[in-house]
Amino acid sequence: MDSFVNQKDFELLNRENYTFEVLSKILKGECDLIRSNHDNLILCHSEPHYPVWIWTPDNATDEAKENAWKLVCELCPLVNGYRYNLKYELAEYFIKRAAAGEGVSAGILKNMFVYDCPSPIVPDTISDGGIYCCTTDDEEEAAAIIPHFYTETGEAKPSYQHCLGRVRNYIAAKGFFFWKNTNGKTVDCGSYRLNGKYALISNVYTFPNERRRHYAQNLVYQISLKVSEMGYIPMLYTNADYTASNACYEKIGYIQRGKLCTLASTNLSNTSVQRM
Repeated sequence: MDSFVNQKDFELLNRENYTFEVLSKILKGECDLIRSNHDNLILCHSEPHYPVWIWTPDNATDEAKENAWKLVCELCPLVNGYRYNLKYELAEYFIKRAAAGEGVSAGILKNMFVYDCPSPIVPDTISDGGIYCCTTDDEEEAAAIIPHFYTETGEAKPSYQHCLGRVRNYIAAKGFFFWKNTNGKTVDCGSYRLNGKYALISNVYTFPNERRRHYAQNLVYQISLKVSEMGYIPMLYTNADYTASNACYEKIGYIQRGKLCTLASTNLSNTSVQRM
């Protein structure tokens, strides 16, 4: 098992049709942990706050699944609070293996859909106000919003300094946006980052008292239109259990292309998990 990736790994991920696009992006940067056999297993952890990404092919053999299980037990075990983004078939194997091996209880923390948008569609309802591209003057406001996004999705909140660092990277690339209403108030935010031919849209968050006014839908549409005109394919990951927000994305042209889940220990998590 190597501690680096090569072109073969990226070829394997490219066959997944978007599902592991975030993993592909992470592997091109600095990571705390990388392991790959360049065949049927890639494991990557970017930094402590985030889940460990685990790629295995569809219909992986029990031997491949067991190798993945042994690797996470050695390097990033459930009992230490690690979470994993992975396919459902591997999640099911891990849940059974955890219970049988160490008596650890595990379950699905989050279900995720993967979407792309070949051709953005104008929203049925146009929100008041408009999109605003953030500058360095907006760093602190943007960094203060990001933790709300994690609270909304049931994940542990990153520190303010962590959020500030992320926001600065987005703003430097002109990839972080607010939606401001007609009074100039920030009501929603979102961002994108480029990876090959794709633009990964993320950090979409609307303040609770500003919802049901189509701000997020209009912001995502405007970002999607922007990156499409630049020659990139917009894509995003969503919480599959947020039916209303997913329907909003579909109305502006997003098409579901894949699905993943986040696995966590039920013994350690403060959030609700689903047992398989």
